[in-house]
Amino acid sequence: MPIDVITFGCRLNTVESEVMKARAAAAGLTDAVLVNTCAVTGEAVRQARQAIRKARRDNPSARIVVSGCAAQTAPEMFAAMDEVDLVVGNEEKLGEAAYRSVAPGANAFGLDGFEKVRVNDIMSVTETAGHLIEGLEGRTRAFVQVQNGCDHRCTFCIIPYGRGNSRSVPAGAVVEQVARIVANGYAEVVLTGVDLTSWGQDLPGAPKLGRLVRQVLAHVPELKRLRLSSIDSIEVDPELFAAIAEEERLMPHFHLSLQSGDDLILKRMKRRHLRADTIRFAHDVRRLRPDAVFGADLIAGFPTETEAMFENSLAIVDECGLTHLHVFPYSPRPGTPAAKMPPVEKAVIRDRAARLRAAGDAALARHLASEAGRTRKVLVEKPGLGRTEQFTLTEIDGGDAGEIVTARITGHTGRALTATMLDGCAA
Repeated sequence: MPIDVITFGCRLNTVESEVMKARAAAAGLTDAVLVNTCAVTGEAVRQARQAIRKARRDNPSARIVVSGCAAQTAPEMFAAMDEVDLVVGNEEKLGEAAYRSVAPGANAFGLDGFEKVRVNDIMSVTETAGHLIEGLEGRTRAFVQVQNGCDHRCTFCIIPYGRGNSRSVPAGAVVEQVARIVANGYAEVVLTGVDLTSWGQDLPGAPKLGRLVRQVLAHVPELKRLRLSSIDSIEVDPELFAAIAEEERLMPHFHLSLQSGDDLILKRMKRRHLRADTIRFAHDVRRLRPDAVFGADLIAGFPTETEAMFENSLAIVDECGLTHLHVFPYSPRPGTPAAKMPPVEKAVIRDRAARLRAAGDAALARHLASEAGRTRKVLVEKPGLGRTEQFTLTEIDGGDAGEIVTARITGHTGRALTATMLDGCAA
């Protein structure tokens, strides 16, 4: 069988899975399953272990290589699984050397001296990039990693221990990569990172993300659409605000790392914003860009969260006009400060997560209804399906994959818009 990749978690993992596949192939690895894990929640780790067992059942002779944040933070757990042949860290997975050890004919494989775990101290890594790719196989938009790691220590989060400290890709390398991607036919590029809005703090002169956005758009005029992955609104700089207002090619969809709508819970999470900061940010962006929409990550049932505190999270959905919610039932991560705080009952966590999701569904329904009759430019992802500028899923009656078409919104299905292409549709 060829190399198969199973990816869990964030967009950054999506990018790195493509790199892993390319590096493993270059190392001569065949008949293999690469599992790129996530450590954000205990459920993500459980799903990864389940996928590993299934991969072994389905592919008895394949080499199974496990990496990602869960493998970085708990390598011994995966190494103890009989199904796993090799565990590699988040840095090692981006090179060829580790994969050579399990490639056909490798002398080390099966010997007593074989190193099943190859995981470095991620905090010792000081550089990123060097593995930028030229597009993602089978996708109509490409993700470009411009930043990795995180210098913040939110009390619920284990990701810094899986990704290391914040480090940025120089702007010149990012511009060159975006230009290559566009030359390969991609109409849309997404800038991504673990803590995207911290981009540049470790570079000479400490440039801000707004500067990078401006440079990409200025130096790659052929790029039709630029998006940002999840951002921390408190770190948005004046130049990025200006780009939001002035750059039509910067798409008006912003996903916020919000986590809670209650000030005391935000402080206990060790977040750097308060609810008023997020509400003000949403209002400011809409003033600059009236067609903007917002998504957000929200955690239900964080330790010590009372019903009144949870109601503040429910309320902020409407106060910010959020449209797309990612709801996470709180899951304690061993070694984090929040894991030692007084927990909320699991049944209460499940109930609050369900109520948040219901609020998110209602917000999405309002957004979909408000789009009726509007003209939007839709990036067709596959026949019959695409995304508007606001990243709203759209069922459309024409267009080829990778093409941006002009369409009239005719209604919605409850989960997606419906649209009809207009004459002279190519945008």
